[in-house]
Amino acid sequence: MSSLIMAASEALKMSDASLTETETQASRTAASQSTSTPSSLAPESLPDRIRRIRVDLEELAVFYSVSVSPGRHERLRRYFSDELKALFSLDFEAMSQSDKVDFLLLRNFLRRKSHWLYAQKESNKEIQRLIPFAQLITALCEARRDVDPINNERVAQQLDDIAKLVSQVKEGIENDRIKISKTAAYKASKTVTELRGHLHEFFSFYASYDPMFDWWAAAPWKAADLALSQFIPLIQSKLAGMHEGETGDIIGEPIGREALINELEAEMIVYSPEELINLAKEQFQFCEAQMKTASVELGYGDDWKKALDSVKKHFVPPGEQAGFVKQLVREGSSFVKEHDLVTVPPLAEEVSRMTMMSPEMQKVAPFFLGGPLIMVSYPTADMSHELKKMVMRGNNRHFARATAFHEMIPGHRLQLFMSERHNSHRQLFTTPFSIEGWAMYWEYVFWDRGDFFETPEDRIGTLFWRMHRCARIIFSIKFHLGQMTPQECIDMLVDWVGHERSTAEGEVRRSFNGDYGPLYQAGYMVGAVQLFELRREILKNGHLTEKEFNDAFLRANFMPIELFRALVLDLELHPDYTPNWKFYE
Repeated sequence: MSSLIMAASEALKMSDASLTETETQASRTAASQSTSTPSSLAPESLPDRIRRIRVDLEELAVFYSVSVSPGRHERLRRYFSDELKALFSLDFEAMSQSDKVDFLLLRNFLRRKSHWLYAQKESNKEIQRLIPFAQLITALCEARRDVDPINNERVAQQLDDIAKLVSQVKEGIENDRIKISKTAAYKASKTVTELRGHLHEFFSFYASYDPMFDWWAAAPWKAADLALSQFIPLIQSKLAGMHEGETGDIIGEPIGREALINELEAEMIVYSPEELINLAKEQFQFCEAQMKTASVELGYGDDWKKALDSVKKHFVPPGEQAGFVKQLVREGSSFVKEHDLVTVPPLAEEVSRMTMMSPEMQKVAPFFLGGPLIMVSYPTADMSHELKKMVMRGNNRHFARATAFHEMIPGHRLQLFMSERHNSHRQLFTTPFSIEGWAMYWEYVFWDRGDFFETPEDRIGTLFWRMHRCARIIFSIKFHLGQMTPQECIDMLVDWVGHERSTAEGEVRRSFNGDYGPLYQAGYMVGAVQLFELRREILKNGHLTEKEFNDAFLRANFMPIELFRALVLDLELHPDYTPNWKFYE
């Protein structure tokens, strides 16, 4: 993937260069909005522009729904280019600080989308030999989308051709004539699943409505659908190492150093991948020293892993986890209200919900998940005895105490509640450095206060999570640099942090097999460090109180932390602004 992102970057540099010249000239010559302009004819505001673009993209995604369609890629490319040109026609200097931040957020969003669109188009070339029938399916589905007249006999022939092409590729795989990487095979399996769904929708549109369509197309469609349904598990098992009812191989797609740098720039992070790895190592050393201190208090000397093992035995008996988590959720909310650290709207507490996590989800999310509600992880009756014990140990009382407020209040629950109600147009710019950074930031704040994690067991519980976030930075970045395999990532979580092997595998599987971006795992600690350093800067200068700072962040909504710093400190911005904040020494 690295070469694809690099190719995308190079291909777009030339268009960006010519665009920048046009953008700059347009920005200089654009007239500021006249105060006498009737409100009904007033130019589009930046928040409204962002809301429109969000809805535009949703509409385009529904209409141009076939991901491998050349027409889809061309239409989106044109849209991003047109919106960038229109954005740079605005008078930046006449904008308020909030609008300038919105300008830069939208600029980064559109450029990033353009780069990834090109990269996606290039990556589709890798799987073409597995999906030679994609063009036929795309043509049928786009004709149905446009409600073009169809020739039923020709449709029947196309469906028959699809079945034959699938069979030919299937035979090539079974006879080992087709070799492809696991990553490409995994992508191909998802693409074929998507194409099968589109073909089903195509058939359903005409079936029974047009009797001659049924006469010609019913049988060849069934054959094509059956061929596709048998083709998907073959790709998954034979080429991607996936097996029904099992977890299979962990599959990921390293993007390379240049692509990581592009992503860091889009996230307004001034540091290199290697510098972030060093940050994580230094943070880990601090955690290890604190672990040893707590270990001594518990009578284990400096053998902190033995102390950690003893803490893991403090788990809740079966049937009591939900009640325990409810108590922890209330504790976190009460603590921030009692100490006047952040505003907690009563409704955010009143309508908070809880559910239990399914065994299937626990394979990729072995701990709590939160947001609108909290999902509680705990063994189920049908798990093996060994797995039950590992899951119970991995969700013990002291690990849970450092997790519940992260997931709910003042963490994810409070932030998502506020994001729906304040500057909601910025939800388009969701970033892990803001979302995960905010939740982990409270772990730093509570630790720094010294009156929340008071017992050595609780300190070990929260230090475990901080070490876990250090390891996440290291293993995720090294994986994308091509320096670590998924198995080495699992071993690191077990050996460095003290994970149960089942929970370590779930964490790595979620990191690389899911829909997380390459910097998502780094976002936890890096975002938290950014926010904690900005908090120190704000409080030292007396710019805001602690509660005012935390409320301001929530009301600003999602954005890179450097842009929030510029917003809250009213720093100078310009259309070509690039990250420059050195938040960690």
